[in-house]
Amino acid sequence: MGKVYLTGAGPGDIDLLTVKALRLIKQADVIIYDRLANPQILKEAKDGCEFIYVGKADSHHTLPQDEINELIYQASQKYDVVVRLKGGDPFVFGRGGEEGIYLRQRGVEFEFVPGVTSAIAVPEYAGIPVTHRGITVSFRVVTGHEATKEKSQIPWENYKTDDTIIFLMGLHRLKYIVEKLLEIGKPKDFPIAVISRGTWPDEQTVIGTLEDIYEKAKDLPTPALIVVGKVVELHKELSWFEKRA
Repeated sequence: MGKVYLTGAGPGDIDLLTVKALRLIKQADVIIYDRLANPQILKEAKDGCEFIYVGKADSHHTLPQDEINELIYQASQKYDVVVRLKGGDPFVFGRGGEEGIYLRQRGVEFEFVPGVTSAIAVPEYAGIPVTHRGITVSFRVVTGHEATKEKSQIPWENYKTDDTIIFLMGLHRLKYIVEKLLEIGKPKDFPIAVISRGTWPDEQTVIGTLEDIYEKAKDLPTPALIVVGKVVELHKELSWFEKRA
């Protein structure tokens, strides 16, 4: 029986991969990777390493999560070093906890390897600090994927504060997110940004207000991250990545 490393791949830029993750990738006998992990990372694997893609897009899952759990388990029975490579960090909407529980229940040894989360890194590449003295002392990271009218688990009434709010995977729910923020009393001119393909060479940042952001950003490519808060106004002074040659 092998050991499984539930490993964060970071937000996209391969230079943000951690030293530990890179070391394990070079040792891996099999890498089970998702859609948001930079495919260039796989070139660091040793000869003979097997690659298994289990990516999830909005309208299509290569495998449901329960089948991914079983696939990881079966790989641990066949290989000594199993790397489950996830975009961002395994514990930030990465289902790392679910996979770890599944392995623990079956007696498989595992480790979590933290990755740089897109929730902080993507705004940082766009020049939007999630906290800033005199503006906000806290931030919230929220799933945008479950923000539906029928079944939202998001406590919208709690978001009346000046916290920075970061929605992950929320571009296709952007109109609804904006409606809910206006509903709880956010002003129409409240700053909001949508960052598409953050930390990748083709990153795009669209700045707007709750009134106009949907029309400005609705056609951006995914993955995309939404930042709501007065810190968005710092983008014009702190933007750096998209200005590079």
